[in-house]
Amino acid sequence: MGSASAHHTSTIANESQWVTLNREEISQVGKTMYLHYLCGRFIYCISEQPVNQMISQLLRVALLCHLFLHITASAGDHEFTFNGFSYANLSLDGDVNLASSGLLQLTNATRQSKGQAFYPSPLRFKMHDSTSVRSFSTTFVFAIVTEYPGFSSYGFTFCISPTTALHGDSGHYLGLFNSTNNGLSSNHIIGVEFDTLKTPEYHDIDDNHVGIDIHNLISSSSYTAGYYTGDTDAEFQNMNLSSGQRIQVWIEYDSKALQLNVTLAPFQLPMPKRSLLSLDIDLSSHISQDMYVGFTASKGGDFSTHSFLGWSFKMDGNANALDLESLPSLPTLSTNREKFKTLTIWLPVCAFLGLLTAALIIRYAVARRTKYAEVREDWEQEYGPRRFSYKELYQATDGFKDECFLGDGGFGSVYRGVLPTTKAEVAVKKVSHNSKQGMREFVAEVVSLGQLRHRNLVNLLGYCRRKTELILVYEFMPNGSLDKYLFRETTPCLDWNHRFRIIEGVASGVLYLHEEWVKVVIHRDIKASNVLLDSEFNARLGDFGLARLYDHGTDFQATRVMGTRGYLAPELARCGKATTSSDVYAFGVFLLEVACGRRPIELIEDGDGEDVVLAEWVLDNWRRGDILASSDGRLDKQYVLEEMELVLKLGLLCCHPVPTSRPSMNQAMEYLNGDSPLPEFTPFSLSADILASHADEGFDNYKLSWLSSEAESWRLKKTKRRSKNKRKQLKEEISSAAELQKPDWTNQISGEEGAKRV
Repeated sequence: MGSASAHHTSTIANESQWVTLNREEISQVGKTMYLHYLCGRFIYCISEQPVNQMISQLLRVALLCHLFLHITASAGDHEFTFNGFSYANLSLDGDVNLASSGLLQLTNATRQSKGQAFYPSPLRFKMHDSTSVRSFSTTFVFAIVTEYPGFSSYGFTFCISPTTALHGDSGHYLGLFNSTNNGLSSNHIIGVEFDTLKTPEYHDIDDNHVGIDIHNLISSSSYTAGYYTGDTDAEFQNMNLSSGQRIQVWIEYDSKALQLNVTLAPFQLPMPKRSLLSLDIDLSSHISQDMYVGFTASKGGDFSTHSFLGWSFKMDGNANALDLESLPSLPTLSTNREKFKTLTIWLPVCAFLGLLTAALIIRYAVARRTKYAEVREDWEQEYGPRRFSYKELYQATDGFKDECFLGDGGFGSVYRGVLPTTKAEVAVKKVSHNSKQGMREFVAEVVSLGQLRHRNLVNLLGYCRRKTELILVYEFMPNGSLDKYLFRETTPCLDWNHRFRIIEGVASGVLYLHEEWVKVVIHRDIKASNVLLDSEFNARLGDFGLARLYDHGTDFQATRVMGTRGYLAPELARCGKATTSSDVYAFGVFLLEVACGRRPIELIEDGDGEDVVLAEWVLDNWRRGDILASSDGRLDKQYVLEEMELVLKLGLLCCHPVPTSRPSMNQAMEYLNGDSPLPEFTPFSLSADILASHADEGFDNYKLSWLSSEAESWRLKKTKRRSKNKRKQLKEEISSAAELQKPDWTNQISGEEGAKRV
């Protein structure tokens, strides 16, 4: 008995030692298999005692049965097939509805609905955390049933998630992500989206696509929904995800090839041999060891449902085929179609009645307003942009405080404001009391801008008059005026594409003023500082304080010379008559400003302190054979050569001293658009025209300083290359030309006589 007891003690000790050794290897064998092994060893130990042999045999049979059941259950946890969901044990959340027919609906016929359905047990995608992901395959049949076939908002996803508590938002988050975890690799969420709405924020390709989402709603790979027919040279067939028809999907991951494939096909068609999407990716670093699989869906304001008819999943192999004949049927759409038909009949009738009612109400309101209208001046009754109350503008600019001050305009201060009623940003120009123009310029802006409507003109929203205060309200241009981007070193340099688009925009706006509106508008102050830029850097010509209006076909009247030095056409000094041609001259100077990044007249610190005229400098570079040297150095030659040369030459042509030699704005637009070639001319022919214009016109020397200095500079440079005998003769010619510029009102020299002298 003592020997048997010792033997039993030794056996137990050996078993304890085995237990001690193998507890360190639990992670390799598995806790369940380890427990089964201990039970087997225990049965073996007690079986060595004769009394317990029968009990040992019974325990062995029970252990084998339990082990078999465990293996069967483990295998079942890694594959499942639902031909309908009547008896499916799923984890549901949100607006999910499980119909008695076995149809699974993730969303219901309400607005802003979302839902999710997961297989209740986690699946082991990795044997260990450090190992690679196992292959898996799934197939399911779905249908997006809508009230109006072909229209649906948002869609659904098949997802692999470490948890069933996703807390996904509705709308474009598809019930999968929310604003806090979208894009985070730590969420370990993989999704295949079936989206029926284009969301530019997430770079969606269209409103009917399939995409593979790795931790993010910005798909790693996406394509328009459809399928391929045949093997080689497969033809692509489009599919409408929200058509209400049943569609079957296959999603497969190959752990050896490290490839995730998504395939679609119409219901009851076999799986196409070519996948719709194939993404080369190793999912090992993206998902955890145990993960849940399921579906999420969301929708917006439409009445649609995301329905699922069957689902099959399997690890390490192809998912079992669904029994398509036993799948539940979809709900009928007859009611929805009847509603749609009724709506198409009554909607036009209701719209007509609504418009008729609105017209009657408007007519009544206008009649009532006319009856009780305030007394206004004649020009206010003829031209009617919106009139703001002073209180409204005072509140918008916070009492015209310095914090809202933007700068000084043509004849007043400009403030930034926010209208209290519409919350719209506006620019408020408050005319100063010491302005010399005063009411005249105020009326000019209200009259002209009140009815002008063009995408390249600053819109006047309204005005205000309060005692002696004059206020104009414009739409706000967030990027300010163009001149700060051309001449200030502290602002970013505009690239050539933006500059050329700005040039085209200003040209289009001036063409509208000259030829396309009901009247001819002479702007009289076209320059870079009066060109404003909206949020997308589109050009808007503004500041109509000096504008003049004429009927088409009438003669332009002489007025006091107004404008900015450097932009005034030469003929203004003689006759004081602002015309469309003088606007073209200022537009030519504007072209040179934009291309060269220089002001029309600049003081160069070169010792003598003489002003350098921009047009003269460009013409001089062209005469030396390098007109592109005039381009803005900040562009670093990053421009289209042909466009830069076109702008420079067109600028010189628009600055031609002879008004009749300048192109019209219609011609200038044709040159810029490439519809017509620029006329052939040389810098030397332009210089000859300058001298001829001096003799014919007799311009004031101060007003035409750049022309006379250009001609004299050209002559003097040529005399340096000639003999001393001819130098004296050329200087005498230039002196004669200069004498012609001095006005002699008692005895003006005729054009023919002056030309002979030159």
